[in-house]
Amino acid sequence: MEAAFKAIASEPRRRILNHLAGGPMTVGEIAALFEMAMPSISKHLSVLKEAGLVHEQKRGQFVIYSIASDNLVNALYSFLTPFCPDARRISADRKRRRRTK
Repeated sequence: MEAAFKAIASEPRRRILNHLAGGPMTVGEIAALFEMAMPSISKHLSVLKEAGLVHEQKRGQFVIYSIASDNLVNALYSFLTPFCPDARRISADRKRRRRTK
């Protein structure tokens, strides 16, 4: 969870996640939306990947990035559960569903 919060503490990384919410993208497509060099975008994507917040998939010469939404949601619920009754209820419901599968 700490890695996820450290990753989303960066405004450019939050913006990348926001863009990826619209669907998978290549690093070039992401870089075109920013005023920074592609190596900087690649570094941000690396941090997001190491935190488990994005997936990468090679397709030919391209690498496609997409949001790892389950990991992001799990990190947020883990953080919120002690503070929020709704998060505790949702977390308990999710655990029950996993046990019944």
